[in-house]
Amino acid sequence: MSVFTTVSTPELASWLKRYALGELVELKGIAAGTTNTNYAVTTTQGQYVLTLFEALQTHELPFYVNLMAHLAHHGVACAAPIANQRDEMIDTICGRPTVLVGWLPGEPVEQANAAQCFALGAMLAQMHRAGETYPGHMANPRGPAWWNVVAPALYPYLSDDDAAMLKAEVGQQSRARFTHLPSGVIHADLFRDNVLMHGDRIGGFIDFYYACNDILIYDLAITVNDWCAQPDGEIEPELAQALCAGYQSARPLSEAEREAWPLMLRAAALRFWVSRLWDWHKPPVGELTYRRDPMTFQHILNTHQRRGEAAHWL
Repeated sequence: MSVFTTVSTPELASWLKRYALGELVELKGIAAGTTNTNYAVTTTQGQYVLTLFEALQTHELPFYVNLMAHLAHHGVACAAPIANQRDEMIDTICGRPTVLVGWLPGEPVEQANAAQCFALGAMLAQMHRAGETYPGHMANPRGPAWWNVVAPALYPYLSDDDAAMLKAEVGQQSRARFTHLPSGVIHADLFRDNVLMHGDRIGGFIDFYYACNDILIYDLAITVNDWCAQPDGEIEPELAQALCAGYQSARPLSEAEREAWPLMLRAAALRFWVSRLWDWHKPPVGELTYRRDPMTFQHILNTHQRRGEAAHWL
């Protein structure tokens, strides 16, 4: 459960006096997420989500918090941060930097349908378009430079075949050049547990704390790899086609993006294979890390390698 820092009801009731949100009615921990503490907060004026950051520091938060406010202002379905009486969107409670956002309708889905994937793709494209006017910039902390640094440290933990596969893919991606492709603000972690669905409509995108600036279709590839993958790593064509069609209904892809797409799907799978291997074999001491099976994204990467140029669904 994602409650690593305990906030008592009296503590929160006192803290809420900094906001014009009425009196506290209920405080309840949210069993979701793997890094931060999250609470559902109900007051006499509405429902909210309180996030206490366990790793990020106050000075690191403005890029993410201002981005959420910007996207919400432009009609993207995401939670808008709420300012306190001093007009601050970043506050502190129990020694942790804190953000309070409005409650969004819906819940994550275990298995999406084609209509949900179409809606997801369309909202992702709208997010990318809204991000064009966001002035903040954040380099991707887990992009190719990171893969090249950490991959060699992982080889000793892998079988010879797996180490050879990882080394070959890191090399292939290092030789690729994507600087000519459209880039901007991306979510970078738009998995099923970070999207709230309200029927076939998007209730909202959540957890923007891996957001950064990178290639736009890389974000689309990350999303396809999670939402459309079967347990064996195969991609469900109907879902992938629906998601990509939804995206292109709001932001059509260029020919250069289409050409780069198969390799970008592999890059997106590689990123999460490497990060899960790292969390599995080298968890930081004292850090709150939930280990997920690295094999999931190794299977997805293997699927894309076998499909080659046919893996596009565009």
